[in-house]
Amino acid sequence: MRVRGWIKYSVIVVLLMSTGIGMRAQNTGLDQPYLGEIGIQGGCGYYVGDATPHIFMNVREAYGVHFRYKFTKRWAVQAKISGQRITGNEYTIRGEKLDSKWTNRLYGADIMAEFNFFRFGSSNKYDKRIRPYTPYIFMGIGIGMYSDIKYSGEKTVTAAGYFPLGLGFKWKFHERIGLNVAWQHNIWFSDDVEGQHALNDKHHLNGWNWMNCDITSMLTVGIVFEIAKAHKACRICNW
Repeated sequence: MRVRGWIKYSVIVVLLMSTGIGMRAQNTGLDQPYLGEIGIQGGCGYYVGDATPHIFMNVREAYGVHFRYKFTKRWAVQAKISGQRITGNEYTIRGEKLDSKWTNRLYGADIMAEFNFFRFGSSNKYDKRIRPYTPYIFMGIGIGMYSDIKYSGEKTVTAAGYFPLGLGFKWKFHERIGLNVAWQHNIWFSDDVEGQHALNDKHHLNGWNWMNCDITSMLTVGIVFEIAKAHKACRICNW
């Protein structure tokens, strides 16, 4: 009876050990994600409003920095600070177009939710659904600041909200480094981002007509660096 008992005990111990070793071997090399990400971006920007009715007219520089927190392989939230310069033709009080141009700088801070079309992360041989690249869409809310010239000629700084949305592409070419391409559109809750009194609320529709709001856009390329590695699910596992 003792021999049989020791045999049963030995078999149980061997099975438990082999199961634990198998779990460790199976999980070796699994993707242990990073929860956070910081990045910088630069590119071109433009605006569509009273002085520039079409996209990609009077293109000027745009730039920004961001922090991204990844909840899952599909969903993330991004906090971003950006700046851009917009320009266009000057107009007289009567609305006559002049040859000279105006320029204005806009700075914004926004927070946006993101959705990845693919499960995004480091390549993983145990989960073929995870890909190191994905297109994504985003939208959120923001607030910006810009110079504004009143009808009295006084130059002030104006703050206004905007609705950011757009689409992009992510590519993770290293364990912690990647590239982002984003085309962001900011629908402002105002019609005076030009900062020119002849263009401010030109048709007297501010405050109720959303179709009269100015729109600014940025097409940027950025490099990102992942931070804050996620904790392992268990002590004996490699993930």
